[in-house]
Amino acid sequence: MTAVILNLDTVNLSDEQFYRLCQVNRDWKLERNAKGELIVMPPVGGVSGNREADFIIDLGIWNRQTGLGKVFSSSTIFRLPKGGDRSPDAAWISLTRWQLLSREEQEKFPPICPDFVIELRSRTDSLETLQEKMQEYLNSGLKLGWLINPQQQQVEIYRINKPVEIKDLPTDLSGENVLPEFTLSLSIFE
Repeated sequence: MTAVILNLDTVNLSDEQFYRLCQVNRDWKLERNAKGELIVMPPVGGVSGNREADFIIDLGIWNRQTGLGKVFSSSTIFRLPKGGDRSPDAAWISLTRWQLLSREEQEKFPPICPDFVIELRSRTDSLETLQEKMQEYLNSGLKLGWLINPQQQQVEIYRINKPVEIKDLPTDLSGENVLPEFTLSLSIFE
């Protein structure tokens, strides 16, 4: 099963309407790209779900130790400043940026781009679609992003104002200056 993309060019779905659409269809994983297309995402299988959970656990443990920000799961939709309502597999936002949002903004779809995201390509994901999604994050202010691609045994590293770096799996990834002293081991792909 692959994602279903609906063209909503003439519908002009507002941010509030998209929010309500998601609330009344909680069993569906919905996103909206910068072009305004509605994306119905298929569920992931056990292997991808387990890997995603491991990544969130590692990021969460690091964040609890440092207290530098907030960690988010794939259930969180971010309203990106340059367009799109996206839900990364794992995300992190610095505490100072998060605290600039109102309580209502924090409780709905936060109108902010994460500082850091992880996207894990599952068997049903199109690589090109995920690369476009990573570009949407960069366009909206992403500082560091990892697109993990087990199908091709690679990870693409996205940084603001730099070309995409590609590493072969297995590898260890550094959080660089965005997530100081955070390292993610991708030895699970050996």
